[in-house]
Amino acid sequence: MERQVLLSILVLSLGLVHGQVSYSIPEEMLKGSLVGNIAQDLGLDIKRLKSGKARIYTGDSAEYIELNKERGVLLIKERIDREALCGETTPCALHFQMILENPMEMFRVTVEITDINDNDPSFINSEKRFEISESAVIGAKFVLEEAGDPDIGINGLQSYSLNPTTHFVLKFENQADGSKKVEMVLQKSLDREKQVQISLLLTAVDGGEPQRSGTMQIYVTVLDVNDNAPVFTMPVYKTTVTENSPKGTSLVTVSASDMDRGSNGDVSYVISSNKRRLKEIFQIDRTNGEVTLIGQIDYEKAKHYQIDIEAIDNGGLSDSCKIIVDVLDVNDNSPHINIISKSDSILEDSPSNTVIAMLSVNDPDSESNGQLQCRLNDNIPFTIQSTVNGFYSLVTENELDRERASEYNISVTCSDEGVPSLSSSVTLTLQISDVNDNAPVFEKSSYEAYIIENNTPAISIFTVKARDADWNQNARVSYILEDSSVNGVSVSSYVSVSADSGVVNAVRSFDFEQIKDLQFRVKAQDGGSPPLSSNATVKIMIQDQNDNAPQVLYPVQTGGSLVAEMVPRSADVGYLVTKVVAVDVDSGQNAWLSYKLQKATNRALFEVGLQNGEIRTVRQVTDKDAVKQKLTVVVEDNGQPSRSATVNVNVAVADSFPEVLSEFTDFTHDKEYNDNLTFYLVLALAVVSFLFITCLVVIISVKIYRWRQSRILYHSNLPVIPYYPPRYADTLGTGTLQHVYNYEVCRTTDSRKSDCKFARPGSKNVLIMDPSLTGTMQRIQSEKSILDEPDSPLEQKPPNNDWRFNQGQRPGPSGPFKHATHIRWTPNQGRRAVGGPEVAMGTGPWPNPPTEAEQLQALMAAANEVSEATATLGPGTMGLSTRYSPQFTLQHVPDYRQNVYIPGSTATLTSNPQQQQQQLLQQQLLQQQQQLQQAAAQQALPPPQAQAQVEPPKAAQTPASKKKSTKKEKK
Repeated sequence: MERQVLLSILVLSLGLVHGQVSYSIPEEMLKGSLVGNIAQDLGLDIKRLKSGKARIYTGDSAEYIELNKERGVLLIKERIDREALCGETTPCALHFQMILENPMEMFRVTVEITDINDNDPSFINSEKRFEISESAVIGAKFVLEEAGDPDIGINGLQSYSLNPTTHFVLKFENQADGSKKVEMVLQKSLDREKQVQISLLLTAVDGGEPQRSGTMQIYVTVLDVNDNAPVFTMPVYKTTVTENSPKGTSLVTVSASDMDRGSNGDVSYVISSNKRRLKEIFQIDRTNGEVTLIGQIDYEKAKHYQIDIEAIDNGGLSDSCKIIVDVLDVNDNSPHINIISKSDSILEDSPSNTVIAMLSVNDPDSESNGQLQCRLNDNIPFTIQSTVNGFYSLVTENELDRERASEYNISVTCSDEGVPSLSSSVTLTLQISDVNDNAPVFEKSSYEAYIIENNTPAISIFTVKARDADWNQNARVSYILEDSSVNGVSVSSYVSVSADSGVVNAVRSFDFEQIKDLQFRVKAQDGGSPPLSSNATVKIMIQDQNDNAPQVLYPVQTGGSLVAEMVPRSADVGYLVTKVVAVDVDSGQNAWLSYKLQKATNRALFEVGLQNGEIRTVRQVTDKDAVKQKLTVVVEDNGQPSRSATVNVNVAVADSFPEVLSEFTDFTHDKEYNDNLTFYLVLALAVVSFLFITCLVVIISVKIYRWRQSRILYHSNLPVIPYYPPRYADTLGTGTLQHVYNYEVCRTTDSRKSDCKFARPGSKNVLIMDPSLTGTMQRIQSEKSILDEPDSPLEQKPPNNDWRFNQGQRPGPSGPFKHATHIRWTPNQGRRAVGGPEVAMGTGPWPNPPTEAEQLQALMAAANEVSEATATLGPGTMGLSTRYSPQFTLQHVPDYRQNVYIPGSTATLTSNPQQQQQQLLQQQLLQQQQQLQQAAAQQALPPPQAQAQVEPPKAAQTPASKKKSTKKEKK
């Protein structure tokens, strides 16, 4: 069926109803079907629907229509059955509202549900049986059951047909409610002898497309004679019943009479209505015709009932009447209050008549029972207004002030006018949002404060305080110093105001003599938007402090010239010599000055006025008084503590000016001379003191330096043993020292702890000494007792630059001999005693070769020392393993007891004196051969530039030398 949509928009000026739109749709539409484009019909934008949170409000009714805010259309949400929704009520419509917020708007929507022919006409009973006497007269009426069709209009029941129509025809009678009363009328006499039972078919047809119908089978049994039908006393009975009446309540009693006698005159009553609902509510006694209540009557569901009653005798004749029941309303329903929309908060500056909530209030009762009155609780600035058909709006009546009330609990009470009256209430909570409508208020409009001059900068003077009645950010007060000037200077250079606390601080130190008071304005500004502010005047009084000494204006003190007052010798008592004039820039008692005579050449001659500073004579001037008189006057103020100034007054007691001039000229010259002399004396004393202290420091430093050098060089606790150059060889192949050893000794003055490192020799081959090295071995350091003797035969001779080791000839890792034994004594302080610069660098010269006697003497002394040391040590280890380490054995120390090799010579010395003498003779005989060997060795050595310089050997310490050193120290 084609869907029809009827659109009408009605703009209302009452309350919040901004428009009304109506649609008409058929029932039984599918879910999601389009009802109408409400946004277009109401002239609303899609964005407005979204921003206003558009929604459908149906109250307590089921929601059959939904709103699609994306498209702005109304859609079918649930299948609509007009017969279930409205029954026989016409027109059938859905009434709901579309609510918008921000601002609140309400639109009324009516959707009319049109009927479609979706129901067949039907009879309550599928068959009807009559027993009719054959003597029934033509025109006798027999009431038939009416068919029912839930559809309405053209789709409802339209007509009946009876088939066959040989004996009976149908007769219709229109009822007040629009229905038709159907009767079957006899048009041909019955003859029981011809046909005992007649079968008829009653068909009810509606007017829909396609047409629908319902049937009922009628069976007529022909009886013998019953010629009088029952007759009701009234065709229509009227009665009333109060809703909610209890079951069993008697409504009315109908009565019908039959003129026949016997069983044919007995009448029975039945409800002939085809409506099931009536038979569920009402009941009739078949015998006496009393109609009683068996169901619940609700005025809100049905206000009127029409009951068809049929009276039937035993002969099958009948009559009918109707009962009209009017239901009386009872105030049994309280008003229903539904909140359609509400605001949780509202700005306090909202204008009057601002809507804060919309309510729907209804009472199903009728007349006065359904008349409603709504009111609010007292003492609130709100009112409730009725808009249309049970809709109310809650609006502001007066201006709001959050500072007086930040929250309102609004109670809405609605009552009807029934007796007794029923009421309902609902409570709304409304928060009043703050608006920056209150400016900060100072506690006082003007402030005065005092501060003493010469204050400390940044000191706090006092605090201004302002309060804001607003809330949160709007109540946050900031203090601002308004820009102004004091004596042409910005006030901000004098004081500052804390923005948060309002504390006024001094920026600088005040001087009472420059500024007496300070007046400015402080602005208090809140944090609202736009901000509000107020001002307060602040006056700071600066209090004087006695910080200025009196200043003498007269007599003027000058350094270049001398001023003197003349007093004649004939001056009387009280003669005014002069007047000391002084001022004090302070104020008050700090500026009160007093004058006192501090000292004078002749105190008995003059006096000073305490208040005026006048210098007068106390007695008569005599010839004995000196010409030159010097007075010292003290000018003192009255402050706490007091300050003072002094002035010297020169007074000349003379009668003539030349006398005064000569006297005071000498005075000036002597004073200048004395001042200069004092200055030069002080300067000379300072210079002499400085020179003396400088010399004293230098002498002490030199003494300390020499003492430390002597301690390092001569007062070492460690003994020194001779060191023999490593380049010697056993030319005959019979020596006992086949390996090269290098001993490096690091000595300290206060530690005997040692750390020894040894390395195995790289080769056991015999090394041949370079013939060019013709020097002999000499002890580098010996015991302290030997070094102290000036004529010691072991005293070192001046160095000879001709005997040096080059880089290739040096022992140890830097030379060709990579494997050597190093013995180091490590000091506690981390310092090492080493040789001089030349020794450290390996470039120092060796001493000139000694004579053969000196060589022999040195070697024999060394051999004896080794013999003594060896005798005191255990076999195999020489006693060193216990001192140094277990790996240090005898094989690491050269055996000087057997053979002594002379560098640069082929002679071999032993501990036997005869052998030594033979070796000395051999040395003299082979002197010439030695020079030839040296020349050959020089040709065999690599070039000098390829050889590394040999570091001078250092003395190795033996146990024997340690013993002797210890004995020396004990002595």
